[in-house]
Amino acid sequence: MSNSENNAVSAIAADVSMGGILSVEKAQRMAEFFGVLGDPNRWRILSALALQELRVGELAAAVDMSESAVSHQLRVLRSMRLVSYRKQGRSVLYCLKDDHIFNLYQAASEHLDEPED
Repeated sequence: MSNSENNAVSAIAADVSMGGILSVEKAQRMAEFFGVLGDPNRWRILSALALQELRVGELAAAVDMSESAVSHQLRVLRSMRLVSYRKQGRSVLYCLKDDHIFNLYQAASEHLDEPED
């Protein structure tokens, strides 16, 4: 190995020793989190909620799914803290949980819109 390669390996080893590698537990939680995002219908729901708060019926119309199917997907998304809801009178409005989720959605969307190398 050359000196520069040796220095690069040493720098990586230093980063790892500072806690840069995920724990097994956190890696498992992240895999589950991204597994939930493996469904295109869930991404479509997230994209609608990135625009505005919506009721189940409005979401169902926006993504062309039944209300029961949307409700099921919302339960899954809520279980991973991707969406939240609030009650307004007799209505329940759904939204993205926080800015982290919006930023994740936006970053993934922008990345896929970039031209391939």
